[in-house]
Amino acid sequence: MTLLLWLMFAVVFMAFFLTWILRRYALSRSLIDVPNARSSHSLPTPRGGGLAIVLSFLVTVTFLAVGGELTWNFACALLGAGAMVAILGFLDDHGHIAARWRLLGHFFAAAWALFWIGGLPTISLANITVSFGWVGHVLAAFYLVWMLNLYNFMDGIDGIASVEAICACFGASLLYWLAGFDTLLVAPLVLAMAVAGFLYWNFPPARIFMGDAGSGFLGIILGLLSLQAAWFSSKLLWVWLILLGVFIVDASVTLIRRLLRGDKVYEAHRSHAYQFASRQYGQHLPVTLAVAAINLFWLLPLAACVVLWNVDGALVLVVAYVPLVLLAIRFHAGEFEAV
Repeated sequence: MTLLLWLMFAVVFMAFFLTWILRRYALSRSLIDVPNARSSHSLPTPRGGGLAIVLSFLVTVTFLAVGGELTWNFACALLGAGAMVAILGFLDDHGHIAARWRLLGHFFAAAWALFWIGGLPTISLANITVSFGWVGHVLAAFYLVWMLNLYNFMDGIDGIASVEAICACFGASLLYWLAGFDTLLVAPLVLAMAVAGFLYWNFPPARIFMGDAGSGFLGIILGLLSLQAAWFSSKLLWVWLILLGVFIVDASVTLIRRLLRGDKVYEAHRSHAYQFASRQYGQHLPVTLAVAAINLFWLLPLAACVVLWNVDGALVLVVAYVPLVLLAIRFHAGEFEAV
């Protein structure tokens, strides 16, 4: 336990220090997000700080695999997929990669990860165990790519993507510990610590942005953590889907409403619920703190019902998501935004 605490401290410090270096690099190379009509911020801000999360996490995962704390299969999934997504995001942050090539790279990263973790395990639906076979692998690939991209979509105001990842990872780790899944604790804790070191620089008002390298990386890694957990118990997949509900619901409701309206969904926009909310309140901090509160006081207790008291995961997911859908609609998710 003492060694684990020291490791967590080292990860926080590494991410904190690397973010400081990346901020200086971004300023020296003029890698700056300049506000425009589609921005949710008002001041020019350096970008690309999420690379600190990537490097801190992947270095630590390698160390843990060498030490036997993580299996090499799972480490290879995290290292390969995470690095591919981060490199694509880094290149896109520094220039531009066509959407079709980014998407192809995302699916390749998902396929790599699923090869190492074994794809999608059997899932419990209403107390019935369902094996999806090869269809499950396809569904898992689309799930990982969607998680990757929705995290990118939701990284639009100061601190929100970091707070979501920290809440989900700490929440899952707490439930793992309480339910006796101790072997699963390390990876989400390391990710939470890496994000916490970056959050010091990204908390409202942000001094550096995460960028596509960081947000896409977080999305696919969180997706992989959920699928890996499902191999130990299918109810743990429901736990992760519940804990990540704020991002999943906002991104999904926004996408569906924009598709129904005939918008070009690949174009930049500011029509997510959290973006409307930040404009309504005139600042980012209340919205970011509200996301943390929803995670801690609504989603975490519901996730606990699944893993600790064996309440049906699909049922709890519906209970968790219905108020979030109503909240997203209340804050105009996906509605047309006059520029």
